[in-house]
Amino acid sequence: MTRTIIESKTKTAIIGFDQPFCVIGERINPTGRKILAEELERDDFSRVEADALAQVAAGANVLDINSGAVFSNKMAEDPRYADNNFVEPMLMKALIERVQAVTDIPLCIDSSVPGALENGLAAAEGRPLLNSVTGEEERLELVLPLVKKYNVPVVAISNDDTGISEDPEVRFAVAKKIVERAADFGIPAHDIVVDPLVMPIGAMATAGLQVFTLVRRLRDELGVNTTCGASNISFGLPNRHGINNAFLPMAIAAGMTSAIMNPVALPIGPKKIAEKKAEIEAAGIVLPADIDDETFVRLFGMGSTKPVAGKEMEAIRAANFLTDNDPSGGEWIKFNRAPVKEGEGRARTGRRRRG
Repeated sequence: MTRTIIESKTKTAIIGFDQPFCVIGERINPTGRKILAEELERDDFSRVEADALAQVAAGANVLDINSGAVFSNKMAEDPRYADNNFVEPMLMKALIERVQAVTDIPLCIDSSVPGALENGLAAAEGRPLLNSVTGEEERLELVLPLVKKYNVPVVAISNDDTGISEDPEVRFAVAKKIVERAADFGIPAHDIVVDPLVMPIGAMATAGLQVFTLVRRLRDELGVNTTCGASNISFGLPNRHGINNAFLPMAIAAGMTSAIMNPVALPIGPKKIAEKKAEIEAAGIVLPADIDDETFVRLFGMGSTKPVAGKEMEAIRAANFLTDNDPSGGEWIKFNRAPVKEGEGRARTGRRRRG
């Protein structure tokens, strides 16, 4: 069976057909996260550290580290900051060092800038996953030598110089080309993790069926592991979690072995709690005077006041159990245990004393 090995200094994550689904946490990414980008511009990495720990606690097996930040204020002072080739290499190094200081989970180094990829490879302990190479000739010539030099696995995205094709046959051909070119560099197929590209189902009705078919072909014909940006499938639609929760187990059943995704359900804040309490009181329901916020949000199915595993993680755990990648359902049972409140311990078990 094809197994892709990703390592930190002390831990190993395995992507494989006979392994539990590998969750690659996507939260450490300033793209589209204005507050995070502003904090990084001020050299404030506290949110990065918190996001790393929250994703690990929620069940991430690997953490994706993306350095695609835009530093608008620094750009005004120094024109070099307008160039990602200047910004990303030094930021990638700093991000990896900060994350490795708080957790020893394996990493995925994510950038379109070759200098950032190399800085990340130099800073990362163990054997990280490199994200990514495409079928574009220039990209192949830049990235594959790095993959070979550092002996790391790589994500291969199924687009080339012609862009992203809506034709699944073309995307399969691009993936095959990358696998073959990698072999020319002495890179084995088990170190290639193909992203067949998930299209939004709202824009393309056949997007789900295309991915499932592609994943099966990639497994059966090329013998490679696969990944995707899981939330792409639901882009622009209502109740995205509902679609994601259906998509992930179906993709797993088709042979998908990993996904880059958010494993964390974000905390419920004071504003939403106040709105819900007002709604309940307006309905004539009397709440206990001493009810705490965490008990309240759990009682009314709102989630948690703390970062916890999201619903997508529940769907993945169930799929692992159903595909026999969770022997005896041990991880499913562990996942569904009620959380222990602060100050309380698990009930102690053992033999009774005989009087």
